[in-house]
Amino acid sequence: MRHLSPLLFAASSLALLGTAGAASAEADRSLAFLFQDRDVARMVSLGGSCTRCELSGRNLSGATFTGATFTGATLVGANLRGAELVGSNFSNSDFSRADMRGVAIVGANFSGSIFAGTSLEGAEAQGAVFARANLSSANLSGAEMVGVSLSGANLTRANLSGATLMGANLANVSARSGNFSGGELNASNLSRGDFTGANFREAEMNSARLSGATVARADFSGAQMRRTDIRGVDLSRARGLTQSQISGACGDATTRLPRGLTVSSCAGRVVVRVPRPAVPPAPPLPPRRLF
Repeated sequence: MRHLSPLLFAASSLALLGTAGAASAEADRSLAFLFQDRDVARMVSLGGSCTRCELSGRNLSGATFTGATFTGATLVGANLRGAELVGSNFSNSDFSRADMRGVAIVGANFSGSIFAGTSLEGAEAQGAVFARANLSSANLSGAEMVGVSLSGANLTRANLSGATLMGANLANVSARSGNFSGGELNASNLSRGDFTGANFREAEMNSARLSGATVARADFSGAQMRRTDIRGVDLSRARGLTQSQISGACGDATTRLPRGLTVSSCAGRVVVRVPRPAVPPAPPLPPRRLF
């Protein structure tokens, strides 16, 4: 991998100084110049604005994006392995088939972005927003996503096996044939989601909210469901459910179960509220100019 020339290094430094007005425009030009090279040195720090940037196939492994605005960017097949995305806006961007293994994400916005077929194994995300994002067939196995919002996201055939989704918002997702086996979904909101044919084998779903979800042919074999809210859920065609699991959950008169199983009412029970996603941190202030 080639190292940054002194001129390119200066360009990346200017990007960090992106502010409103002329400084922001200068950052835009600096970023555009920086990405003329297909190989970008590791540990480059990027900020400023690069709206609708074309970064497909670029090598951005180990780069740090802090307070950056990359809305509508195209990063198809890009290498972002081990990158850090902090307080940055990547909404409506295309990460299809990108390598994002081991990325660290804090308070970043990916609303409406595309991650179809993207590798996100072992990713760590806190307080990030993936609302309405397309993560179909994405690989998030072993990822740790705490307090993230995936509301309305497309998780069709996504692999989240062994992933931690503590306190996550998965309301209204489409996760048909999604793989959540061995994952931790404790205190997460899965209400009104479509989990037809999903795999929840050995998953931890304690204090999760499944109310109004579609779970036909979903496999719950060995799943933990203590204090799980299944009000309004039709589980009659779900697989692997036992009375022991259902006894730990709670439902209502609209809950439908496989023949022979019964559920207690949530009335009078303490149902844990799903915490809101963490508030994204404010982008850091640019360094003070000394001249």
